[in-house]
Amino acid sequence: MGRYTAASCRQCRREGVRLFLKGDRCYTASCALTKRKTAPGMLPKFHKKPTEYAVQLREKQKVKRYYGLLERQFRKYFDIASRLKGVTGVLLLQILERRLDNILYKVGFAPSRKAARQFVGHGHTLINGKKVDIPSYLLRVGDVISLNDKGGKMALVENAITKVENRVVPIWLEADQKKKTVKILHIPEKPEMGLEIEINEPLIVELYSK
Repeated sequence: MGRYTAASCRQCRREGVRLFLKGDRCYTASCALTKRKTAPGMLPKFHKKPTEYAVQLREKQKVKRYYGLLERQFRKYFDIASRLKGVTGVLLLQILERRLDNILYKVGFAPSRKAARQFVGHGHTLINGKKVDIPSYLLRVGDVISLNDKGGKMALVENAITKVENRVVPIWLEADQKKKTVKILHIPEKPEMGLEIEINEPLIVELYSK
């Protein structure tokens, strides 16, 4: 499976917003976007108004990079959302939010989604008492996430929990920082997701509907 290996901060600069790809560093003055707000690469001498397609494309790219996905997987989630009953854009976000790596990051058990993916891949996560090493695993209402003995004692987890005050745990999740467990209370609506960036999901729907 392909993966992005270049500098994470280039993605934030390209989209012009903080995507919080490096965890707590993104909340400080060390964030690359505070130092260089221009997009990477050669800058055009003349700026023209972006086309409708360009605006839609940038919104899709922004959301993809925020959740750390590549095009094939992101399109797969959109196809799933489009077959469900409801508002496709909101359903897409609900699917992305229910990913295991995203939830571990949201409750402060990992400093970033990238770190959460690596943590899950190493087999330190349990769901309803069973080992799960798939970062893209989609949680359901009532599922309980816990960490195994080795994972719960890792410095990465302990350090992330001490800095969790930078993030507010969304109300659709019930987290116990001492026991290191998370319970899925309900499927969140968009205002409950605790998104760190502004997402205009109808633009994504329009792009893929062409």
